[in-house]
Amino acid sequence: MPPKKDTKKKPVTTTKKKKEVKVHVPSLLTLYKEEIKPSMQKLFNYSNVMQVPHLNNISLNMGLGDAKTNSKGLESAIEELTLISGQKPIITKAKKDISNFKIRKGWPVGCKVTLRSKMMYEFLERLISIALPRTRDFRGLSFKSFDGRGNYNFGVREQIIFTEIDYDKIQSIRGLNITIVTSANSDDEAYELLKLLGLPLREKPVKQEVEEAA
Repeated sequence: MPPKKDTKKKPVTTTKKKKEVKVHVPSLLTLYKEEIKPSMQKLFNYSNVMQVPHLNNISLNMGLGDAKTNSKGLESAIEELTLISGQKPIITKAKKDISNFKIRKGWPVGCKVTLRSKMMYEFLERLISIALPRTRDFRGLSFKSFDGRGNYNFGVREQIIFTEIDYDKIQSIRGLNITIVTSANSDDEAYELLKLLGLPLREKPVKQEVEEAA
């Protein structure tokens, strides 16, 4: 008897080529690596490129005085801050009782989000190129809003300067606070870093030496 033929189909093995996934790098991050770092190193005479200051994070904080009694207002603020930042915020709560505002410890008082890495640079790019120029009567940001440790803090009066917000759908006009945290050791270093990144800071007045009369 001749041996029976194996009629089972053998699995066909195919080698699929892996698709190359292009990683998106924010243009502002590329600018920092290629141009700003060398400029900062030259300007401040850093002996090592690792000494050049960088951005650590950017925090957005939206406060609500009536968050406890106005749940819809809190939900609206969270939704708006999510649209602005691209990341879901957390609810901030009062750390102590404030009798003047009738607020008790633990009550919700707003929402906050902290951006890092690529999302931080993407937000900063939108803030500089689109949002801030839409501010009414905008004349640049104050150079006095540094905290002495290389961090910059400023406020935005209206959330509608961000194009992600639909004016017809908002509940009310709200402001928000923006804090840019850097690794700079001084305000002067942080000022130059943010200026080179494109943040529209006003120019510092030139210090003039007054010659003493002979």
